[in-house]
Amino acid sequence: QVQLVESGGGLVQAGGSLRLSCAASGSISSINAMGWYRQAPGKQRELVATISSGGSTNYADSVTGRFTISRDNAKNTVCLQMSSLKPEDTALYYCNARITWATVTRAYWGQGTQVTVSS
Repeated sequence: QVQLVESGGGLVQAGGSLRLSCAASGSISSINAMGWYRQAPGKQRELVATISSGGSTNYADSVTGRFTISRDNAKNTVCLQMSSLKPEDTALYYCNARITWATVTRAYWGQGTQVTVSS
């Protein structure tokens, strides 16, 4: 069994910063890509940022230059540093990881952490 546990969400004023963290635990042989997605009310879940096991990163255009994704492979964690936050960044943020156990690889999701940016 694998668990992804997020932390770090909250309420912040526009222009402020927040740091999200996600820790993977359980039956893990290796972790491939990790990432963050978000879903605002009434909207579809969208990609925010991803990072490969080798450290290659990919960002949504809307967050490029403001958000930074990083990971610690030794600790099975991924973080999202968010700066210059805007009200439109308000959403439920989900951690995602593609995890291999023995010969099986599948995607796992965290439970989500709320980020609210006030204007």
